This record gives sequence, C-alpha cells and structure tokens, in this order.
Amino acid sequence: MYKVFVNEKKLLLSKHPEELEKKLGYESYMTLEIALDLLENTSVQELNVFGENIDEIWQEFQKLFRIIEAAGGVVNNPEGDTLFIKRLGKWDLPKGKMEKGESREESAVREIEEETGLRDVELVKFINTTYHIYVERNGEKILKCTHWFEMNFNGKDTSKPQIEEGITEVAWKNVSQIENEVFPSTFQNIKLIVKEFWDSKK
Repeated sequence: MYKVFVNEKKLLLSKHPEELEKKLGYESYMTLEIALDLLENTSVQELNVFGENIDEIWQEFQKLFRIIEAAGGVVNNPEGDTLFIKRLGKWDLPKGKMEKGESREESAVREIEEETGLRDVELVKFINTTYHIYVERNGEKILKCTHWFEMNFNGKDTSKPQIEEGITEVAWKNVSQIENEVFPSTFQNIKLIVKEFWDSKK
C-alpha cells in the first residue's frame, strides 16, 4: 500500500478497495491520470486506486513523474521532545535532497545537521518513506520520496536555523505542543510520520 499526497489530498494505492471518498479500480496508467486529475482539479479530498498487482501499479505511477529522493529524521532528546523547523510559516521536520553517492542514512544525518545546526546526531533506525507530488515552475511533475529515520540527540544544544534555506526557527516540541501547535500548521506527510513514530513506541 502506498499513500501519496497531492496538494495535501490523499491518494491511496492498494491491493484491495479501501473506504475512502472515491474509489477507482486499476485498469491501466490512464486510471492513475484520471485519479490525479480528480485530486488536482475537483473537490475530492481522498481517492483510492486499487488492483491486485500493486507493484505494477506503483511502477506505472512512478513513470508519470521525475523522482526526487530526500531523507530526514524525527530527532528526539532525552526528555522525549522532538525537533522541528519552521519554514514558510509551516512546521516541518528537518530533511533534504539526497546528494549523488550518499546513502539514505548519510543524507538524513547531513541534512539535519545543516538545517538545525546540531552536531553528533545519532541515527537509530528507519521509520518509513513518505511520498508527495508537486509541480516545478516549468510544469514538470515531481514525485518526492522522503526516507525518514528515528534519531537521538544527547549533546550540547547548538541549534540554529539555516536561514539561507528559508528556515526561520528550530524548536524542540513535546507531545502536547506537537498536537496543539505543530499539527494544525504542518503537512499531512509530517503528521503521518510523527504518528507512525509514536505508534512504534507504544
């Protein structure tokens, strides 16, 4: 099963039909183009494309885009707070594009240290990959695949925002602050990965 966000609307690709607002049985790549059109140009908020061969559906879906891979982390301190950045008025987790020759792990650590100013972040384990679609200024459609890792930080707090990347704030948030401050002003992908991280700790 793959969850992809299109303008913050949910596209779910699955083997079996799911109880979403709209469902389409997969017939060919045209089904995927119809699904994207509905999410981009109508009031439909969530849509499920389903079919037995989920791997084939996913491969056909990826062909519609240029793929960009990124990596980032859910960084936690000993008090159980999580590190967030603020960019363009929205809360986000530190992440960025992978560079050529980098592993996902190397990229995640590098991006976190660059964007937040922290050093010696400890990588714990992979959480999951999130997907979202956006359109470049030249009209090119991008599928961004972000690989997320659980990380710990137990050093001296040297955090400072990477201003040149448009980051205006770096802040540690506890669970209550995440629910009341971060979630109302963040992206669906970020909510998804934070909740997945919380579930893994139960």
